[in-house]
Amino acid sequence: MNAKTIPYHVVDLTPGRRIWLNTLELSWTAHAIYGLLEVDVTTARKYIAEHRNRTGESLSFTAYLAICLACAVEEHKEVQACLKGRRQMVMFDDVNIGLMVEHKAGGKGALMGHVIQAANHKTYREIHDEIRSVQSAPVPSGRGMPSWFRSAMLLPWPFSSLVMALLRMNRRRDPLSFVSMGGTVAITSVGMFGGSHSGWGLTPTPQSLGLVVGGIAWKPAVVEGRIEPREILNLTVMFDHDVVDGAPATRFTRRLVELIESGYELAEMDAP
Repeated sequence: MNAKTIPYHVVDLTPGRRIWLNTLELSWTAHAIYGLLEVDVTTARKYIAEHRNRTGESLSFTAYLAICLACAVEEHKEVQACLKGRRQMVMFDDVNIGLMVEHKAGGKGALMGHVIQAANHKTYREIHDEIRSVQSAPVPSGRGMPSWFRSAMLLPWPFSSLVMALLRMNRRRDPLSFVSMGGTVAITSVGMFGGSHSGWGLTPTPQSLGLVVGGIAWKPAVVEGRIEPREILNLTVMFDHDVVDGAPATRFTRRLVELIESGYELAEMDAP
């Protein structure tokens, strides 16, 4: 077929898509460690379902993963460190979790960037209420993105390439500017694309530690010597190998899985 006869039309990229394309250029970690995990979330999902049946309230599963992540990082602070130049590393005291929150208004969804500040000093209920508050609040200008950064990401090429090169240099010299915008760690979810099918996601994040939440599916598992159907979450953990080695990354991951599978803090939700 002659290329001139192929039917097509051209559309402009939305500002949001243009911003995201340039932001991804800043996000990819060159030296990364990836862990593809299968995590049993049967206990946690049971607590959430029982709470909904009793109260009618739908608890946030993202908030649950956030509190487990904050607790695990609190015990292994090195996993959220970042380089400053070639001779120093910045160690953060607080666990600030960057995530995207969907705000629904008028039948449409709008994703907003949000950072849960000092999540390691908050309870599950506090994180849950914070996420629900962001979801119900009006969409802020810039969708949670600083106006200067949004403007920089909308510059046409080749100016955008120059700005991104300068931002990369500044990030290595002063990582605090990026952390203040996106947090020390990140959670991103692609599980909704898989429905009830299992699968992992891989996506870049600017943080040294990122969780990519994949699908949840029922699978057979061995529990106390018996084969039982369990709800299994596919979870990807991404580390920056420049700041953390395999052994501490493994210890952190083991603790994170332990917390998620235990139903951490959910059992106390309806306690008198």
